[in-house]
Amino acid sequence: MTFFEQSTWDGRTWIGGWATTAATADVVNPATGERIATYATATPDDVDQATTLAVDAQVEWAARPAEERAAVMRRAAALIEEHSDVLGHWLVREAGSGEGKAAFEAGLVAGEFHLAAATAMMPYGQLLQSSRPRLSLARRRPVGVVGVISPFNFPAILSARSIAPALALGNAVVHKPDPRTTVAGGLFFAALLEAAGLPPNVFSVLPGRAEVGAAVVDEPRIPVISFTGSSEAGRVIGARAGQLLKRAHLELGGNSALIVLDDVDVAAAASAGAWGSFLHQGQICMTTGRHLVHEAIYDEYVERLAEKARAIPVGDPSAGAPLGPLIDAGQRDKVHAIVTESVAGGASLVAGGEYDGLCYRPTVLGEVRPEHRAFAKEIFGPVAPVTKVASVDEAVELANATEYGLSLGILAGDAFRAYELADRMRTGIVHVNDQTVDDESQAPFGGTGLSGTGSRFGGHEANIDAFTETQWVTVQSQVATYPF
Repeated sequence: MTFFEQSTWDGRTWIGGWATTAATADVVNPATGERIATYATATPDDVDQATTLAVDAQVEWAARPAEERAAVMRRAAALIEEHSDVLGHWLVREAGSGEGKAAFEAGLVAGEFHLAAATAMMPYGQLLQSSRPRLSLARRRPVGVVGVISPFNFPAILSARSIAPALALGNAVVHKPDPRTTVAGGLFFAALLEAAGLPPNVFSVLPGRAEVGAAVVDEPRIPVISFTGSSEAGRVIGARAGQLLKRAHLELGGNSALIVLDDVDVAAAASAGAWGSFLHQGQICMTTGRHLVHEAIYDEYVERLAEKARAIPVGDPSAGAPLGPLIDAGQRDKVHAIVTESVAGGASLVAGGEYDGLCYRPTVLGEVRPEHRAFAKEIFGPVAPVTKVASVDEAVELANATEYGLSLGILAGDAFRAYELADRMRTGIVHVNDQTVDDESQAPFGGTGLSGTGSRFGGHEANIDAFTETQWVTVQSQVATYPF
């Protein structure tokens, strides 16, 4: 199979090379219910095999000059840019992505590999002062094998931002993608990296369910786990990693607030708010989950937001719909339950609240209060809950009234007035005059509270910290002498 083929993934998994096992699972298009491929499913025993291969291959890979590792990352980036339609094809049909979102995500993935190439060439240590006549230095060394567990929503970029820097820094990677997006989030990278010249066994993909992920976490030869997913799963992984004295980088859920102040351009604010809540059907950890709008502009904002929601086509993204389906029926039913329970509790249904199959209409809820589930919970669907606030202080209080702390936006006519509020926000990311969904490969990314363990991805410093260990080295010209 070549990297450029889009339809020959059937029966494939990747453990040091293409392999076929007896057990398979289907790749299903969530917009149509059509089976579009099958893949071989891994078992916990495969984790042991993949790790054994990775441990040996990693030593040789780490010993290569940094420029050679960087060259592989550059070739991978170039392949993505040249054939972004391949990745886009799977993001649309497997993940339910709109064409625009798929193209955007493919560009982000290419950016991660470009950044990883540069990271491989970064300074990796520092000279230290010493009280003795010797050279003293601290340097960063690869951890060995990194376990990556990635989600379904942005499967390619949320895999790449761990895979690319981990490999560039001399590690091997054992990767378990979400079973609902095994191709776009996993097998695609196996084919890509093979074509880019990555040596055999340095990277393995293990498609499977929770028991495979648990085996990756438990594997004693994998000292670092990079997990992106739900806060509930993150708690379990973090607890288990703590028992095993492993490092776990956890990027989890969110319930991000968008504060809309009274001096804002309301039309522009509603456009930003719609994008933040409805992009990719709201299935983003940074999705705008709560709109906190000053009472002076509340009515206009809600109506303009509802107009946006009513005008957005929803359907099969391969037929051109900008918003596609939710990932599965379980997610759809969760979203609808939150909407209906919130309306029953006193919120107003201004737009949406309906679905056809897995396609959920963009929904605007007005008069949302903190006790409503739509305010308190991460919905992970195309729902915009809007809450009226009487003052800036109330907006700050409500923005912080959550266990999550990932992203936050502040929209205002006076940008510096908005910027001054940033110090009062308990969140890892603040965007002034933008909505909450944003990510750049060179920027540190991470949240607080139930959103994870801090800025663990993005930029050379954060990535080097995430995927290397510190080693102290001293050198002196003669053997030290001692009293005995």
